[in-house]
Amino acid sequence: MPVPFKKDPTEFNQRKLMAEDVFDLLDKDDDCFIYEDILNSIDTKEIEKKFSMIGQHAYHPRLITAILIYSYSQGVFSSRKIEKRCKKDLSFMYISHRNCPNFRVLSDFRKDNWGFFVECFKASVKIAASLGMVSLGHVGIDGSKFHANTSKHKAASYSHLNANEDKLKHEIEELLKRAENTDDAEDKIYHNGNGYSIPDDLKIKEKRLEKIKKIKKELEEREQKENPGKKIDSKKQISYADTDAKIMKSRGNFEYCYNGQISVDSKNQIIVGQHLTQNANDKNELIKAIDEIEKNTEKTPEKISADSGYRSSDNILALEGSKIDGYIATGKGEKDNLQDTDKKISKSQFSYDSSKDIFICPAGVVLKLKLSGKNKVYKAEEMVCGGCSFKNKCSASKGSTATIYTDESGIILAVMAEKMKKDSSKEIYAKRKVIVEPVVGQIKTGGFRRFSLRGFEKAGGEFSLVCAVLNFKKIVNTIKDQAGCSKKRELLLQAT
Repeated sequence: MPVPFKKDPTEFNQRKLMAEDVFDLLDKDDDCFIYEDILNSIDTKEIEKKFSMIGQHAYHPRLITAILIYSYSQGVFSSRKIEKRCKKDLSFMYISHRNCPNFRVLSDFRKDNWGFFVECFKASVKIAASLGMVSLGHVGIDGSKFHANTSKHKAASYSHLNANEDKLKHEIEELLKRAENTDDAEDKIYHNGNGYSIPDDLKIKEKRLEKIKKIKKELEEREQKENPGKKIDSKKQISYADTDAKIMKSRGNFEYCYNGQISVDSKNQIIVGQHLTQNANDKNELIKAIDEIEKNTEKTPEKISADSGYRSSDNILALEGSKIDGYIATGKGEKDNLQDTDKKISKSQFSYDSSKDIFICPAGVVLKLKLSGKNKVYKAEEMVCGGCSFKNKCSASKGSTATIYTDESGIILAVMAEKMKKDSSKEIYAKRKVIVEPVVGQIKTGGFRRFSLRGFEKAGGEFSLVCAVLNFKKIVNTIKDQAGCSKKRELLLQAT
């Protein structure tokens, strides 16, 4: 038997005594009508199973999902502000069917169903693909920091936690002694001692001590996971409000953040993959990004471009293993101005010829493989560097002969570096700036810079919602830009 969800009020489906429906006041092609068509197709069967036949009728989860997605698309993220807009904004009233839930219902739904928003994101990719908006010819990948729902003022270092723990333990011991002495004294006078005033204070301190122990344990577990066997640095910090958030550099400042990763298709800037990470850098995120793209689209991109933050041999091998034509920047690099007497010639300026397995220095000297195995040594011929005018500023020439020490990982990076020097590679990589970077800007200029939810998993669910919303906005704009908007909406409903 289906769950008896609340029905739409009569006013929503029935015309007033006026000659027109109140929603006729909206423009015929207002975004809210297209959103309504799209969001009606979202499958909420899994969430519906959570509801019970017993008790008051609940709001349909599809309605709450539609309200949240539309609100985020309009830059409204606060549940209280969403409720207000649903009461006074005509487009919000249409999306909510003039039946807007209380802000607490909206907040709890967002908090309790974070996993469902991952499915909403997948649905947005599927709809975009069905409308021909995804090609997977070239996907750009980037990461950006988003503030966690906490601050540096709600944090403590490991040394501070230890000091507070010791202090509270001592205070609790003192209070227990005082309580015992008070009870003994009152027993002698009143024969009915209780010491109520002191135990109240004791409960507060015990509660604080319990919280400190919990936070301290989470910090110790985190550090043990990240740096197994190492002593915990006394300066390591953890947030009381969101223990999963990490201190990261954002816009020149250090704040508690999460690192949001997005993979954007070049055709219409649709986000085809996304995930959240607690890592401040992007070096370990490319493999996860490739996996997300394949899960969401059931296909593999032809090309992937990523900045130097993703530069690692594991990432390059992952691209090759997936048969993806990868372009990873090698860093800012060094200027090839050999006449600059103040600058050292970096080893990164040595070219690598994979066909001959040799390095070539900027002066044209060949360094051949002299020692192979796990560690490799490439060396120029004896005394060939002796008369070189660049010898004194060559970082590879520690002795009389230029030498490069590397390993298999270094060779993989060198091959990518040579690939990125080609004009064709530079041309392809340059497109990344107009594929993925504008999308990061669209998320932030749209108003989303800080998470509303706390905890890594819940914040990840909210990031999925944010990425889904951006995809839906592009779908709506594409439909509006094309001729025959009403007809296109019909095709959309058929596709979904």
